[in-house]
Amino acid sequence: MRLLVVEDNARMALLLQRGLVEEGYVVDVTGDGLEAMELTAERSYDAVVLDVMLPGADGFEVCSDMRRAGRWTPVLMLTARDEVDWRVRGLECGADDYLVKPFAFAELTARLRALVRRGAPERPATLTNGALRVDPSARRVWNTDQEVILAPTQFDLIELFVRHPGEVFSRSRLLTEVWDIAADPRSNVVDQHVGSLRRKLAEVADWDDLETVRGIGYRLRPLPPAG
Repeated sequence: MRLLVVEDNARMALLLQRGLVEEGYVVDVTGDGLEAMELTAERSYDAVVLDVMLPGADGFEVCSDMRRAGRWTPVLMLTARDEVDWRVRGLECGADDYLVKPFAFAELTARLRALVRRGAPERPATLTNGALRVDPSARRVWNTDQEVILAPTQFDLIELFVRHPGEVFSRSRLLTEVWDIAADPRSNVVDQHVGSLRRKLAEVADWDDLETVRGIGYRLRPLPPAG
């Protein structure tokens, strides 16, 4: 089995390469994000061990580039930072697992074995509902093939709705899912953001698919892909 290790710390890269070769893997190594993009485009890997902080392009960019191109090789992301936001960002850009430095080599190999066993089932690069397209990895949205530039919270809202068309989301659930806070559901923060999201999507083309469910919340009307 062939792995790609993307790590710009030369000592760490060498240790990983030696240890993984002893485990029976064929290992390619690079310390540059742009070169990692080229390697994943040119060669087939069973998994990628990907550091976040890299020259050329960071690990988030490398992983997003792979997913946009439809390359679903399992990615184990490494970072020295343990903040929740960083872990969430890594998973949102398409990483399959996340390991914080310093780590035990035995844990890394166990996680790699699990990822390799799981394989790389093809996942859709974009989510669609009618003329709306959402790319979760790149965090981009199009309405009738025109890109719509959204604020982070607006994107989080539309991604949630497109993943669950037809499902009614209460204001309190949206506060929990998108804001991750237990705020007063009578607050108008949800309504304000939904209103701004509707206006943004309608600026480029007619769009009124996000319905208000009176007294409860909101629902995205499920639609077949635009022909």
